[in-house]
Amino acid sequence: MLDKFKLDGKVALVTGCKRGIGKAMAVALAEAGADIIGVSTSLEKEGSKVAQKVEATGRNFKAYTCDFSDRKALYNFIEEVKKDFPVIDILVNNAGTILRTPAAEHPDEMWDKVVEVNQNAQFILTREIGKEMIARGSGKVVFTASLLTFQGGITVPGYAASKGAIGQLTMAFANEWASKGVNVNAIAPGYISTDNTEALRNDPTRAASILSRIPAGRWGEPEDFAGPIVYLCSEAAAYVHGSIMLVDGGWMGR
Repeated sequence: MLDKFKLDGKVALVTGCKRGIGKAMAVALAEAGADIIGVSTSLEKEGSKVAQKVEATGRNFKAYTCDFSDRKALYNFIEEVKKDFPVIDILVNNAGTILRTPAAEHPDEMWDKVVEVNQNAQFILTREIGKEMIARGSGKVVFTASLLTFQGGITVPGYAASKGAIGQLTMAFANEWASKGVNVNAIAPGYISTDNTEALRNDPTRAASILSRIPAGRWGEPEDFAGPIVYLCSEAAAYVHGSIMLVDGGWMGR
C-alpha cells in the first residue's frame, strides 16, 4: 500500500514555496520522491531555504521568480517553465496574498491585486499546465483553498471572494478533467502559524477567540500539510476528484 504514495520520477511545480505552507508542501513532495520546480515572487535563484531542504532529500530543485499580480510576467513564466520542463506531473497552486481593510474602505487596488494573484493567475496557470496533462492523460493539480472558501471572514472581502472562487474552480476543473486522467483537488488550511496570520496572532482578542474554537487546541503548523499534499498528489488518491480537504484542527466541525 505504501508504494501508492511514492512520487519517484515525478516533477512537481509548487507556487508560493519560499516559506510557510508552500515550503512544507515542496519539501514533503521531495521526500516522497518528486523533483521540485519552485516559484515565488522573491525566491532566490540558488541557496534558498526551501532549495536546501529539497536537495537534502536527494531530489532536484529549480527556482523561478514571478509576480503573479502581473499578467505579462505570469505568461512569460509559463512559457519559460514549459520550455525547461516539457513534462510537469504535479501542479500545486499555493501562491496567494491577503490584504486587510474593512469592506467599506476596501479600495479597488486591494481588490484587484488579491483577485489577480489568488484567482486569475491560478486559473491561467492551471489551464496552461493542465492542457499538457490532458494530452498525456495524467496529472495532479492541488489548489490551496481556505476556511474562507466556506466563510466570509472579517476585513478581507477580496481574499474571501477569491478563495470562494478557488473552491468553485477546483470543482469546475475536476468536472471536465477527471475523465481525462487528471485529478484536481484542493486543501483548505485552517488557522496556521504563517506570515498571513501574523496580524491575527498579534491581536490578543482575535487570537484568543480563534484558539478557543479550534477543537485541536492549537494553531496549525506548515508541516501539518505534508501528509495531505503527498496523498492528493499520489496514486493513493486516484479516485479523488473535486474535493476540498480541510486541514483545520476541526474548526469547520464546530
